[in-house]
Amino acid sequence: MFDPEKQLLSSMVATTVAELTAAPTDPEPWERLKRVLEPSRGNEKELAAWVEAKDLEALRAVLAEWSANKRTLPEQDREVLRRAMKAYRKSLKVTRLDAESSIGGGPMSSGRHSEILGMRPPDRYPREVWQELARQGRLVARGHGIYELGKD
Repeated sequence: MFDPEKQLLSSMVATTVAELTAAPTDPEPWERLKRVLEPSRGNEKELAAWVEAKDLEALRAVLAEWSANKRTLPEQDREVLRRAMKAYRKSLKVTRLDAESSIGGGPMSSGRHSEILGMRPPDRYPREVWQELARQGRLVARGHGIYELGKD
């Protein structure tokens, strides 16, 4: 089930386009995408119109524009990405504070600074969210699911 609070509408459109490319006559992907778009129908009128008209070529074109940064992502996606970045920054801050406050600094030392640069992002957001943030340059993927803050 699609969760609009944590999942990207653009990834749902991409999944639907892939399904329709494999089986162009299947009505189920269109119906599923129509249900997903229902809450944001007022904000995404153009996208909703394409889905209503079952215009696969228009969906392919908008996916290409999103990938090339020629068109802004849907408002819902921008909000999910904003919340995900906030969650990542907060988790990174807590992880660094935990590392800095560990035993071994000594009472006479000036403390220590964390050398933690990256971490695994919070699990409450799917992998597609973190990949999109890395594609935008707001995070940098370092492999094995580790991300660092980008030049944001």
